[in-house]
Amino acid sequence: MMDTTSSPSRHRKAWLAAACLLLLSSAAVAQGRSTLANYQRDLQELFTRVFTAPTDNERYNANEQAVQLFADALEQDNSFFWRWDFGKSVSVLTASTKKFRVITWPVVRDNGEYECFGFVQAYDEREGRYQVYILNDKSEEILNREESLLSPDNWFGAVYQELVETKHDGKEYYTLIGWSGCDNLTQRKVIEPICFRANSAKPQFGQALFRRDKNRRRVVLEYSAKAMVNVHYDEQYTRTMVNKKMKGKKGRIYNIQEAHDVKSPMIILDEVAPMIPGMEGLFQYYVPTGTEMAYLFREGKWELNTNAHGCNSNPRLNKEFAPLPKAEPAYMMRNGIDTKN
Repeated sequence: MMDTTSSPSRHRKAWLAAACLLLLSSAAVAQGRSTLANYQRDLQELFTRVFTAPTDNERYNANEQAVQLFADALEQDNSFFWRWDFGKSVSVLTASTKKFRVITWPVVRDNGEYECFGFVQAYDEREGRYQVYILNDKSEEILNREESLLSPDNWFGAVYQELVETKHDGKEYYTLIGWSGCDNLTQRKVIEPICFRANSAKPQFGQALFRRDKNRRRVVLEYSAKAMVNVHYDEQYTRTMVNKKMKGKKGRIYNIQEAHDVKSPMIILDEVAPMIPGMEGLFQYYVPTGTEMAYLFREGKWELNTNAHGCNSNPRLNKEFAPLPKAEPAYMMRNGIDTKN
């Protein structure tokens, strides 16, 4: 039997079908954006209360709601690609590989103690989707804090300032640099490698990436709440001296040292020590010594160099994270502390 449908009619039907699919797809995208925008708005209101409410109960109630709502938001389609922006107090760091994202923030109690909260959203290749993991701050319960292998349920809490991405032999390495206010006496900086189990999206905190210190899985600097300690990532030149043989007059061989400047990925940090002899282990007395050190990334490991420091400063790579004050403004005002200074 001959096809009695004309060619223009078939083309018209195909065009209409394609147009309908395009309209449906556009409507779904618009609806998804609207849903995420609503989550963003509601979360912003909750975070405002988390950081400014006058009492512990109000701050923690708002934070509990924020954690629950954020978990729901991160389960939405395309939420990984949404630009969550809640100001400087909520850190959102995304790997350039789009493999994962880390979101962290602090809650401050009336007594000045900090507790950190957050999520890791990571791509699961087996499931073909992003999985969401809630981070539970157990930093005060972890005994071997520099040697322990940790999970999202047993996390050494910090608000992460930078995500350092390095590569060796085709393998990606990720290192987080974070801060925590601890309490009225001390604060911390942490250098925290993060990796993912084979065939899994579940994050693992701590990795044996520190050369000559095989038991160390993270670096923790704890120091006085009144001190300022610098820890940041940079790519700068370091100078190394290389022995070289030179042939002089009459064929004599001389040994000389030749300076070589090599550009290296590095995490620059201040050395800290007790300001008063005999106070070792009492971190409220730890302050910078004035010595600058650096972990240089070489052949897949972070290697500590006590003499290394950047030769060329690049302010674009030296981003400062603005932590919350040691006490919330409402708490400070209730206790007669001038918040203007």
